[in-house]
Amino acid sequence: MTRRVVVVNAGVSAASSTKLLAEQLAGAVDAAVSARGEQVQIDYIDVSPLARDLATAITSGVPSAEVRAAHDVVADADGLIVATPVFTASYSGIFKMFFDTLDPDAITGVPVLAAATAGTARHSLVIDHAIRPLLAYLRADVLPTGVFAATDDFGAPELGDRISRAGAELAQRLVSDGVVAGFGGPTDAGSAPRRSGRSNDLGPVTDFATLLNGHTGQT
Repeated sequence: MTRRVVVVNAGVSAASSTKLLAEQLAGAVDAAVSARGEQVQIDYIDVSPLARDLATAITSGVPSAEVRAAHDVVADADGLIVATPVFTASYSGIFKMFFDTLDPDAITGVPVLAAATAGTARHSLVIDHAIRPLLAYLRADVLPTGVFAATDDFGAPELGDRISRAGAELAQRLVSDGVVAGFGGPTDAGSAPRRSGRSNDLGPVTDFATLLNGHTGQT
C-alpha cells in the first residue's frame, strides 16, 4: 500500500534553506517507509507562489482554483511535513494564511512533522511556541520531534540525526505495527486508520472486560 505524504513548504525562494530542509525530511521519511517494506508518494506544495491568492481568499472568503487544489492535496494526505522560515520570531505570514484558509477539519488526526529554519539559533523554540499550537488547534497529530535548523546547522551531523529521527517517527505513524485488539485499534496493521473521517473494517475485537478477565484468570 502506498502512503501519501504532502510537503507544505513556505520558503520564499526556489533555493531556500526551508525547501532544502523539507526535501531532506521527505527523503528521510521515504527511506524509513521503504525500510519497512512499504512505499510512499511525496507531493510538494510551495506556498510562496500562492501568496496573492491566499491574501485574496483571506479578504474575500473566496479561494482561487489554485488554492482549492492545494487544499485538496492536503486533505487527501496520509501525513504532512510542514516547513516555514522564521519571520519576527514566528512562522511566516504566508504559512499562516495557508492554514487559515484550510478547512478546519482537513488535517484532523493526520500525523504532521513540523520544521522551521532561521538565521540563528535564537529562534530554536519557534516550533514549540508557535507552530505546534497552530497544528494542535487544527487537531493534527503533531510528532514529538520537530526539526529546527539555523544556517550554521546545515551539514552538521546533529541536524542529520534529528532529520533521521523525525523521518522515522512519521514513517512509524504511516506504517503502523498495529495495537492490541480491544483498545480501540485495528487488528490488521495494513488497515490502520491514519486520520479522522476514514472508516475501516476493524474486524472482530475483544472488549476490555474480557481481556481483563483473561489476564487475571477470573471468569
